[in-house]
Amino acid sequence: MLQKVYGDETMSRSRVFEWCKRFKEGREDVEDDPRSGRPSTSRNEANVERVKQMVRDDRRLTVRKIADELGMNHNSVWKIITEDLGMRKVCAKMVPRLLNDDQKGRRMQVCQDILERLETEPDLLRRVITGDESWVFEYDPETKRQSLQWKSPASPRPKKARQSRSSFKVMLIAFFDVRGIVHCEFLPQGQTVNQHVYKEVLRRLLRARRPRGDTRRRGATSTFALVHEINNDKNTGQVR
Repeated sequence: MLQKVYGDETMSRSRVFEWCKRFKEGREDVEDDPRSGRPSTSRNEANVERVKQMVRDDRRLTVRKIADELGMNHNSVWKIITEDLGMRKVCAKMVPRLLNDDQKGRRMQVCQDILERLETEPDLLRRVITGDESWVFEYDPETKRQSLQWKSPASPRPKKARQSRSSFKVMLIAFFDVRGIVHCEFLPQGQTVNQHVYKEVLRRLLRARRPRGDTRRRGATSTFALVHEINNDKNTGQVR
C-alpha cells in the first residue's frame, strides 16, 4: 500500500522496523538526528521565498509536494516552513456556514440594532430564548484531548482501545436563555423534523415557559420572549 502511494520514495522494510523500535522507546520526533558535515545550502533566502509563495497559493500543500515541486530535500522544506516562516499546520475550524458579503453585512446590522435597543430595553437579552437541535448518540467516545493524562519519563505510554460511536441516536431539541434550559425534548425515532413538528415544539416551549397558574417564568421581567432559531428550511416554513 505504501509503495503504491510513495513509489520509489517508500521507506524500506528495515527502516520501518527501526522507526517502530524508536517510537516504542519513547521517541516522538520524526525528523532525522542532526549530522556533522557540510551544512545544507537549501535554506537560503531564495528558497525560503519560493516555499513561502507556494504555501500562500495553496495552504493545503504537503511538505512532500513542495519538496517535489522545488526539487528540495524534505527535511529542508520542513525546517523552512516551521522555523524560517514560523508556520504550523492546523485543522480548519468548523463553522455553521460560510457567509457571503451580504449575509455578513446583515448580521452586522442586526448586532447594531440590538445595541441600540439595549439603550431603551436593558432587559432585552434576558428575554432572548435560543433553540437548536442536535443528534445525541447512545455512546459517544471521548475525544483525544479528553483522554490526555500526565506521564513521567519512566512511565509507559498509556493505551486505550479504539472505539466508535454507537449506531443508535436520537434528535434532541433544546431551548435556553440566560438562566439556563427553558425546554428540551427528544423526538421519536424516524420522526421527520419539519415546520409542522417545530410548530408543536414551539407550543410546548410556550407552555414550559409559562407554568400553570403563572404567566411568567421565575425571574423573568416580561411575558414576551424573543425566540432565536437557526435559519433553515424546517424552521422558516409557513404553517397555519
